[in-house]
Amino acid sequence: MKKLLLGDEAIAQGAIDAGLSGVYAYPGTPSTEITEYIQDSPLAKERNIHRRWSTNEKTAMEAALGMSFMGKRALVCMKHVGLNVCADPFVNSAMTGTNGGIVVLVADDPSMHSSQDEQDSRFYGKFAMIPTFEPSSQQEAYDMMEVAYDFSEKIHLPVLMRVTTRMAHSRAVVEVKETARPQNEMNYNAEASSWVLLPANARKRNVIVTGQQAMLEECAKNSAYNRYEDAGNHKLGIIASGIAYNYLKECFPEGCPYPVLKISQYPLPKDLVRQMTEACEEVFVAEEGQPFIEAIVRGVMPGNAVIRGRLTGELPRTGELNPDALKKALGLAPLENHEPCEDVVSRPPALCQGCGHRDVYAALNEVLKEYENPRVFGDIGCYTLGFLPPYRAIHSCVDMGASITMAKGAADAGLWPAVAIIGDSTFTHSGMTGLLDAINENADITVIISDNLTTAMTGGQDSAGTNKFEAICRGLGVPEEHLKVVVPLPKNMPEITQTLRDEINYHGVSVIIPRRECMQTLQRHLKQKKAKEAQK
Repeated sequence: MKKLLLGDEAIAQGAIDAGLSGVYAYPGTPSTEITEYIQDSPLAKERNIHRRWSTNEKTAMEAALGMSFMGKRALVCMKHVGLNVCADPFVNSAMTGTNGGIVVLVADDPSMHSSQDEQDSRFYGKFAMIPTFEPSSQQEAYDMMEVAYDFSEKIHLPVLMRVTTRMAHSRAVVEVKETARPQNEMNYNAEASSWVLLPANARKRNVIVTGQQAMLEECAKNSAYNRYEDAGNHKLGIIASGIAYNYLKECFPEGCPYPVLKISQYPLPKDLVRQMTEACEEVFVAEEGQPFIEAIVRGVMPGNAVIRGRLTGELPRTGELNPDALKKALGLAPLENHEPCEDVVSRPPALCQGCGHRDVYAALNEVLKEYENPRVFGDIGCYTLGFLPPYRAIHSCVDMGASITMAKGAADAGLWPAVAIIGDSTFTHSGMTGLLDAINENADITVIISDNLTTAMTGGQDSAGTNKFEAICRGLGVPEEHLKVVVPLPKNMPEITQTLRDEINYHGVSVIIPRRECMQTLQRHLKQKKAKEAQK
């Protein structure tokens, strides 16, 4: 059966067809559509596959470990910076091993379309000594899921699957199975000596995991996804990994005249690389992201070949790889294209018309005019657009949850007023512990939890703390008299500005919650309501 699928959708369908029992994820572009596809899948509903959003990537990884502990197959999805959040359980999952299979799907974002950095997640796989898969097409992304789960259960390690934005968000026809594999039966085979990471146990597992690396490299060497394609002209050899292999085929539609080593499974199969470096005068490395393969080849197995790629400047050191960049690096004529019109004015993203964040920033700017050198510490979400004109309202945005802790640190340094603004989903993701730190020291900060009742930036997914924020803040220790809720509307501006002024002038921790539904989800809900009424 054939389906037209995004890369993300192919991964999701592949996981379902491989006998998935649970997906655990936090929304993050470009990985979000994987979980959404499973949430909407009739088969996932029929099979009662777990498919609710997690509070953050760390809780997602730990829940997946729990499912694996009971013998069932779990999928963990995130974007690249989410892997930083779950690094503790991810790295330790190599020490616990797996009972049921675990695939950790990470979507990297070269060119930073919606991210803070261009992190390459393959380094995490190498660092944790966990095998990594990197599909070169949507079909491979689908097929690899079953292979990855089988491999995870065979070697008792999680498998990291790395895709990039263009793979995640482009479509292709994918041949899928007619019937899905049954889910694993629950079992009690997990051994406490592996899963209780006391030093005595962990040391034994460390010897085992380290000892597996030669076997994992041999598996990569013999993998159907890694292959050496010989050709007549050995002046050049090309190593192409993941989607770069797809781009290479676009450059040579009649077939590449040079030997090609396709890499889609790691650890890097050094024997195949040596075969190329010994046979070819030059070796060109095409890979999406950082020069991961190129650095390894250059360092330990160049043979007599000259190694070229991102480190030597043939490919750009930053940004997405694309067929045009590859053509230029290989000395091929570029595709005919049209220069952009010089008269087109740049249109940066902006907060939606009617968005409650607009009213929050308007009020905040109005009040902060009254103070000398105020600073507003922002966070990750659509409200980060408050940095842009016309508001110019925030002074920092580093990572999920950093607004509160940075405001506290600045206050510790002597800043006043120090204001943190954080979204509802980001607060439950990573902001609560920072608020607890601030409360424990009675830091002189004002925290604004801008609650639009959804995870808006990634498409309107459920927010873990909806209707719970006042209770959470009280439980953490925010004084009742300094926990305020306002409705961000122009007509309420006098109330909002006075509330801000009062809480800034209070020298301790105060929390203000401006609450109004996101305009995008409001419109969607109104349409759904009208459709239901029409059906009646």
